[in-house]
Amino acid sequence: MSPHVLAVHLSPVHEFSKGAFERITLLAGLGVEGDAHCGETVQHRSRVARDPTQPNLRQVHLLPSELFAELAARGHAVRPGDIGENITTRGIDLLALPTDTELQLGPEALVRLTGLRNPCTQIDRFQSGLMAAVLDRTPEGELVRKAGVMAVVLRGGVVAPQDRIQIRLPAGPHAPLRPV
Repeated sequence: MSPHVLAVHLSPVHEFSKGAFERITLLAGLGVEGDAHCGETVQHRSRVARDPTQPNLRQVHLLPSELFAELAARGHAVRPGDIGENITTRGIDLLALPTDTELQLGPEALVRLTGLRNPCTQIDRFQSGLMAAVLDRTPEGELVRKAGVMAVVLRGGVVAPQDRIQIRLPAGPHAPLRPV
């Protein structure tokens, strides 16, 4: 199965879950048009409180749909948009991609991965125990965050379900994704 967009979401207000749409528009340097997290500087409330001048490295949240089956096996019913992602993907291991990977979404939009989503306590308010379900440990004891990846928009465009995703790995040595 070739990598593609399964669903797209946005919310104009700071809510945990996001509503499904037929398409979303990505704006270069800003994020998802009409989404509460769209902006050149940080839009996440906790980060705004610390320093509102920081660049927004979390313009677009992408989540692999393959996580839903894993969560279901642990007793959690989660659907696209439930945990706040803008783009739900299928057929791509987002967490294994290195920092600065570029994803072309459909014919126009281009995003660059900046890091991992660091799940917060809101996730347990959505479903008790979900925070533990989206965290894991490697055999070496390193924390694994599975709540998706964050990106910035390099080139805007419309993104819709079934759009193909093309992956462009960065040149040189690859750095793993870290929380942003």
